[in-house]
Amino acid sequence: RTPQVQIIRRVLGLSQEEFAERFRIPVGTLRDWEQGRHLPDSVAMAYLKVIAKNAKAVEEALEPSTSP
Repeated sequence: RTPQVQIIRRVLGLSQEEFAERFRIPVGTLRDWEQGRHLPDSVAMAYLKVIAKNAKAVEEALEPSTSP
């Protein structure tokens, strides 16, 4: 099942720009997915499923590391 990108983003209460920046997805790609011009590939679909299940963990994983 293809994750509904717009639904995930809205549940998180984020604009397209905020979602794209927070999860490091090009905003143009996000817009293409939401408008149905392109579908996420299998890797992107897996990533979106993880965001939908645990966005906080993804955000933490993407934070810059402070260790050497």
